[in-house]
Amino acid sequence: MKTLEDILARHSFWNNLPPQYFPLLIECAVIERFQPGEQIFKTGYDADHFYLIHQGKVALETAYVPGEGFITIQTLGAGEALGWSWLFPPHKWHFSARAVEPTEAVVFKANALRNKAKEIPAFGYDLAMRVGGIMMKQLQSTRIRLLDIVSQ
Repeated sequence: MKTLEDILARHSFWNNLPPQYFPLLIECAVIERFQPGEQIFKTGYDADHFYLIHQGKVALETAYVPGEGFITIQTLGAGEALGWSWLFPPHKWHFSARAVEPTEAVVFKANALRNKAKEIPAFGYDLAMRVGGIMMKQLQSTRIRLLDIVSQ
């Protein structure tokens, strides 16, 4: 079984992260497991965690849409990061996330990461740029998915 340190060091989100930051990350993280169908977070609730998927798949969903139900915007898998709302006020989830299959993720306490980012500006900048990359990817994916829905 891989340790938290091994998983963090190998996760693509942290590619080229200066090694001195890994002890900070370990202080803020735990490994959690989610069963198929289990809600990981929900639209409108406090965004108090950040997730790096190690194994499994997670569906990123809209809030309930009358006549449509919940719409999956994107499915994320191993090696991907889940969530960016934790970094930006008002720290509320904009989407919901649900495990599609047995999933294991490194879960970070958002408040602890934000505090580390304030204490160490170089780490904060690096973290913000990495999360910004997630945002761009998810916004593009959402745009494409919504175009697919509208054209049906």
